[in-house]
Amino acid sequence: MHHPSPWEQPTERPDQPGQGLNREQAFRRILDGHWRYLQNERQQIVVTHEDRQRHSEGQYPFAAILGCADSRVSPEVIFDQGQGDLFVIRVAGNVLGDFEQASLEYAVQNLGVRLVLVMGHEQCGAVKAALSGKPLPGSIGRLIEEIRPAVEQAQAQDGDLLNNAIRRNVCHTVDMLLERSESVRMLVEAGEVRVIGLVYDLASGDLQFLSTVG
Repeated sequence: MHHPSPWEQPTERPDQPGQGLNREQAFRRILDGHWRYLQNERQQIVVTHEDRQRHSEGQYPFAAILGCADSRVSPEVIFDQGQGDLFVIRVAGNVLGDFEQASLEYAVQNLGVRLVLVMGHEQCGAVKAALSGKPLPGSIGRLIEEIRPAVEQAQAQDGDLLNNAIRRNVCHTVDMLLERSESVRMLVEAGEVRVIGLVYDLASGDLQFLSTVG
């Protein structure tokens, strides 16, 4: 499989919905960027005055990512993408609430994004908190409640409880997005949008793909 070097990447990005990429092309670009990240061949992205002017006129991301707010898991770094390439929603535990769902719907409906990633990561503190079973104050406790279903599913599995819960939480978020969002579900069923659940390994930088819909 050929992985383009940074200097093989296009220098001009089309100003059109989803950067003119379909779901397959968007996924390929994600994989290529991640490969550069692993090989320490990240692009030296310079944002020029012309770029800033173009960005002020509209945004044209090619992928949307719902990920954890953890400071070690930055999608723009992991996938080696520049300003305006990714529509990123980050929340502790990569859970799906009303605002996160609305943001993803905006990405696919209004911005023409054709690839949605739900990305968890190893050693997730929010999942650890849900596993502890300890009561947590205020809004933290309400967020952790969103992870409880994944914890209950993981407790019925063999193997490492934390690892299983992290993975079940990603899959649960994917399931909830498709169940709750009619607009996303319809685009997936029409073959226009792809939703992928994955987990990022903090130590190795590797990705584990868990589910692909569309």
